[in-house]
Amino acid sequence: MRKSVSADAAGKDEQIFAEAVRIFGEKGYHATSMQNIADAVGLQKGSLYHYISSKEELLFKIFERSTGALTKELEAIIASDDSPKRKLHRAIEAHLTALCERLDVYTVYLSERRVLSGRTHARVRAEGERHARLLEKIIQQGIASKDFRALDSKMTAHAILGMCNWLYQWYSPTGRLTPHEIAEIFSDLVVGGLERRRK
Repeated sequence: MRKSVSADAAGKDEQIFAEAVRIFGEKGYHATSMQNIADAVGLQKGSLYHYISSKEELLFKIFERSTGALTKELEAIIASDDSPKRKLHRAIEAHLTALCERLDVYTVYLSERRVLSGRTHARVRAEGERHARLLEKIIQQGIASKDFRALDSKMTAHAILGMCNWLYQWYSPTGRLTPHEIAEIFSDLVVGGLERRRK
């Protein structure tokens, strides 16, 4: 059966996305040209603009895909009936699992996000801040319930994000620890550091 035009277009979009992730990861954003991407997907450069208006738009789509699903998962964790300790544990595991499962996408996202400009940069920055605020909310819940010490929740949230995001620099799928095991270690460090100290 002949595929529909929309299905063909969707398939080409996915191919362009995958090749852009690969080439950005190998060459870096600045060294990658639209011609490189067009060649990789078997299109004339002019035809590529039918699917994507610019290299910056393509990079933003990578960012959007990287962060959108994680945002929804963090929102679901916050809305759950779990204790603040359990929520924070789940949030860290969700972040690390997403990063490790899509290491290629997150590597491009985390290493190239500062090259965007104007409104696109503002949208990417806003999404990062949204993640930080979601973590802040969990920490504030823990402080209110007296599970956590009254530390600066904003600074703590950014510290957690920094620790998790840095995985793209050193994580290997063939390494000795699984994403779940890494998440257990990170969660123990963070929750243990936040817990109220009993006298």
